[in-house]
Amino acid sequence: MPDDMGAFRVDMVLENPARPGDKRTLRSVLVDTGAELSWVPAAVLESLGVERNNKWSFRQADGTVLERWTGSVLVYVAGKRAADEVVFGEPGDLVLLGSRTLEGLNFRVEPVTKQLMDAGPAPAAVAA
Repeated sequence: MPDDMGAFRVDMVLENPARPGDKRTLRSVLVDTGAELSWVPAAVLESLGVERNNKWSFRQADGTVLERWTGSVLVYVAGKRAADEVVFGEPGDLVLLGSRTLEGLNFRVEPVTKQLMDAGPAPAAVAA
C-alpha cells in the first residue's frame, strides 16, 4: 500500500504462551486500524504450535463473508507485550496488526508521523 494512503508497517514478534521462549518475527507488518484482529500466516502460527480455538466470520469490503480460525498468542511490538487472539491467515490474506492488538499494547496511531505512540493512562473504574 502506498505511504500516501496513511499506511505504515512495523515488526511484530509472536510467541505461543504454552511454549515460552519459542518466538517468530514478522517483518514489515501492515498496521491496519480498520481490522479488528491481527492476521498472521497460518504456517507461522502452526510452527509455534498455536492451537486453533475459535472460528470467526469476516465481512470483506466487497460484502463477501469468509471464515478463519483464530488462536491465542503473545504479541510483541516496539518493546511492549500483549496477549491476544490472532487470525490463522491463508494464502492471499494480508499480514496485519489490527486494532484489538494495538489497544492491548496500549498504542495509538500517530497519523502524521505514521508511528505507534503510547496511548497514555487507560480509563479505570474507581470504587467510591
